[in-house]
Amino acid sequence: MSETPSDLPEPTFEGVLAARARIRDHLDPTPLRHYPALDRLIGTEVWVKHENHLPTGAFKVRGGINLTSQLSDDERSRGLIAASTGNHGQSVAYAANLFGVKATICVPEQANPVKVRSMEDLGATIVRHGRDFDDAREHCESLADEHGYRYVHSGNEVHLVEGVGTYTLEMLDARPDIHTVIVPIGGGSGAAGVCLAGKGTRSDLEVIGVQAAAAPAAYRSWKEGKLVTDEMKTAAEGLATRTAFALPQQILRRMLDDFILVSEDEIRAAVVRFIETTRNLVEGAGASSLAAAIQLRERLRGRRVALVASGGNITVDQLREALAWTNAG
Repeated sequence: MSETPSDLPEPTFEGVLAARARIRDHLDPTPLRHYPALDRLIGTEVWVKHENHLPTGAFKVRGGINLTSQLSDDERSRGLIAASTGNHGQSVAYAANLFGVKATICVPEQANPVKVRSMEDLGATIVRHGRDFDDAREHCESLADEHGYRYVHSGNEVHLVEGVGTYTLEMLDARPDIHTVIVPIGGGSGAAGVCLAGKGTRSDLEVIGVQAAAAPAAYRSWKEGKLVTDEMKTAAEGLATRTAFALPQQILRRMLDDFILVSEDEIRAAVVRFIETTRNLVEGAGASSLAAAIQLRERLRGRRVALVASGGNITVDQLREALAWTNAG
């Protein structure tokens, strides 16, 4: 299957507004909270958008509901299939369960067990394949061709991008005076949604993306203006892709103001900092926005900053590792 969505329309701000109307009967708005301890840490006013408080513990469920609510009768009868390290799969599984559609999720052999159990609890069939997300994705695409499932790509889906853009509408409804949003990037659907919804609401809003330095495919693609592949060695599975996705990249190249990389050590430290400052558990990807803010603290002074806590699905072992690393340091 092609990575180039040439036959798809691009997501729009109007599409994000329509997605909000579809989603509101199924999901409550997530909190946007201010923490003085984060102000002290970063040196400016900081707010956190708590997508980790959603039913699946991550932002992607918004897109899953928006897409699944619009399936044709033929697509519903064929069932859905997706590849995921966890959060996209949970999104598809949750929405499929909500609307009575069968779902199959392909995951890497060593996928986050917390996320896999959640998908199973939601009724999805789990197929384990390969060493990482891209191995699972390639197998997923083969199964979709073989069995005729409706394949739900984690990035190249208009309805997913428009659905996840709804959290930015909520954010700016609550605090229209936010200056800068820092958003984690794996495949880029979340950041693309922030750009569409944020700049559609306020053209002067600054959007900064952050990715793991150990999995920089999206970062390099944005910098170089073309899709590239790279290594995938990060422990933050929400940021772990070897290839960039065409549809989010089209939007990010036009609208994203800046894009930075954070190290594995910075991510681990940020997981612990989130607990200390907000009393919230976040996974590595969700903590990366705070890692970026710490790295950019001098540049952010005087700005009102929103950090997207994109997910909270951290395992006990991952949390122990972060705490042990922090104590050792």
